[in-house]
Amino acid sequence: MDDTRTHEHEIVIIGSGFGGLCTAIRLLERGISDIRILERRDFMGGTWCQNRYPGAAVDVHSPLYSLSSEPWDWSQMFAEGDELEAYTHAVIDKHQLRERTVTNANVRSVTWDDAKRRWVIETNGAGTFVARVVVNASGPLSTPVVPAFPGRDSFRGAAFHTNAWDHTVDHRGKRVAIVGSGASAAQVIPAIAPDVEHLHVFQRTPHWVLPRPDRRFSTIERSLLKLRPLSKLLRWSIYWKLESRVVGFKYSPLALDLFAQRQAVAHLQDQVPDDELRRKLTPDYTIGCKRVILSSTLYPALGRDNVTLHDKTDGIERIDETGIWTAQGEHVDLDVIVWATGYDATDAVISYPVVGRGGATLAGFWSEFPRAYLGTCIPGFPNFFMLTGPNTGIGHTSALFVIESQLEYVLETLSRLRASGQDTVEVRPEAEAEYTRMIHREMDKTVWKNGGCQSWYHGKSGHVIAMFPGFSFMYRAKARRFRPEHHRFA
Repeated sequence: MDDTRTHEHEIVIIGSGFGGLCTAIRLLERGISDIRILERRDFMGGTWCQNRYPGAAVDVHSPLYSLSSEPWDWSQMFAEGDELEAYTHAVIDKHQLRERTVTNANVRSVTWDDAKRRWVIETNGAGTFVARVVVNASGPLSTPVVPAFPGRDSFRGAAFHTNAWDHTVDHRGKRVAIVGSGASAAQVIPAIAPDVEHLHVFQRTPHWVLPRPDRRFSTIERSLLKLRPLSKLLRWSIYWKLESRVVGFKYSPLALDLFAQRQAVAHLQDQVPDDELRRKLTPDYTIGCKRVILSSTLYPALGRDNVTLHDKTDGIERIDETGIWTAQGEHVDLDVIVWATGYDATDAVISYPVVGRGGATLAGFWSEFPRAYLGTCIPGFPNFFMLTGPNTGIGHTSALFVIESQLEYVLETLSRLRASGQDTVEVRPEAEAEYTRMIHREMDKTVWKNGGCQSWYHGKSGHVIAMFPGFSFMYRAKARRFRPEHHRFA
């Protein structure tokens, strides 16, 4: 696309992952076709087309981790990366979304033009876009983080983040370090441990791990699940089973202990016979405070003879040209370093500058901590919507359920705007302030706030930013109920 031109559209969607795709599909269903999706990479699809590391798989049951309008013939309960990528491309092609997408369009800034009452989106490489409405769907897990260890850039071997796995590097027979012990590390470790000469895992904090109840669907089961009533029954039975976890995460510490933490302890004891390794892998916080890992292969992999687990007492002191110096003064010779160090999913949930009405900046509004009405709208930023914004994370169920819930609110708001005959809609400051107070008042009752850990759910302010403090069906109920008194049309 000509990077000197200005392109005008009714709605611009930033991001082509599930959030962006679902937004485009729902808009097209309503007859709104003047839309453009901007994607910073040279391909569409978001998470499951970007994350191609060994062992990549979803940690929510596949029949639920899919768009409600787009069922799929899943081969197993927890789909692996290749199948998730195929599903993503099938959705894109079915709805002919490639022709509405501009790739290599990295957003540099989004600025509200008070005079024209339009958003101006500047990109690197694809020109300028002008839109009446902007929907940010860049996602919370899109800005990788690599800690600034001393000497990090001096390492002469291969080094990359799991988000950008370098498939030109053959790890077989190599000395490899994985820095991090969260969800992506838990998938990479069992996938590569049998093939490397030696694997060093640097763990800052252990995670609670529960068995992964995965299974492949038989031919008969797959045939039956092609029947829509049966697939919907399975989807909702999974949903309500997962939803019951909130009872423990928020309302009943006893239930959390009985039905989750004791199971995790038993899983650890069953799979890790070595006392010293088991000690290193035992968390000192309540289950759920950090993201719970589902794996039946992680512990056996960590117990292999060619795997060494370094805990916080033996962590990274510095990095040099040939490897890592630990806090114990040991030098670990390495060929490859894999950063499994996660994302900035709270304070940098939008990575580009946004300037709203009267020159107000999103960074200024978020100077204390990120906040938004329904995690979606921000006062002073008319016709601007966020998907998976502050306090919309649902750690116990499918993120796609939340995205679809948000879109019910977004589409109803746009429908009200069109019916009003006005140019803009924005949430009132007092409505956002009351909603945010409610969020953090309820958050004080949860394990995410009081479980005794520091997790990526927390922002720099100490507030829990990533999670919604309750049942996901309660969030959907709030999103479905449009409150005219909470909005200003102009």
